[in-house]
Amino acid sequence: MTTTVAVVDYGMGNLRSVAKAIEHVMPTATLLVTSDPVDVAKADRVVVPGQGAMPDCMRELEARGLRAAVIRAATEKPWLGICIGLQMLFDYSEEGDVAGLGICAGRVVRFPHEQMALPDGTRLKVPHMGWNEVQQQRLHPLWNGIADGARFYFVHSYYVVPDDFGITIGQTRYGIPFTSAVARDNIFAVQFHPEKSAQAGLRLLTNFMNWKP
Repeated sequence: MTTTVAVVDYGMGNLRSVAKAIEHVMPTATLLVTSDPVDVAKADRVVVPGQGAMPDCMRELEARGLRAAVIRAATEKPWLGICIGLQMLFDYSEEGDVAGLGICAGRVVRFPHEQMALPDGTRLKVPHMGWNEVQQQRLHPLWNGIADGARFYFVHSYYVVPDDFGITIGQTRYGIPFTSAVARDNIFAVQFHPEKSAQAGLRLLTNFMNWKP
């Protein structure tokens, strides 16, 4: 049976790159880039990408009637969040003082200016942009075949702070250590962009498409 994947389109994601990457790793899948909540409900797997500002993302998700469908999908089927798709899982974001979906307890905060420096004192720029290592915090099927410390591509100024650090599955250092991936039940979400992360990113997407949580 063909797997149906819904890539949620709420007007804020790098949808073409994400869709092309999924098509590359799983050409037999039926891929729907969709803003229709019915498609999200019917899909076997759901991917929630996102770029831009959190307030805009949450407003557009609501305006398209996708909020309830995305929350429900996060309770019942393999669900992959990318960038803002990770951040929106949490209760609250400092960016725009906006509420998230509240699926995971915690908040989204900006990199602290005073701590954005290397040990030698060199200042680090915000946003955090470029390749960086992800330290795997425990085994998970989506890490299969990906070396601990593999490099992924990041573009962000805010990061998640879970109330329960037990859901942190990946950690990265940029001035400070921060949660760069979380996992709980059927949810896996990452701050980096697997669709822009060469072989490691494609392997993560392959693992997601074969994941049976």
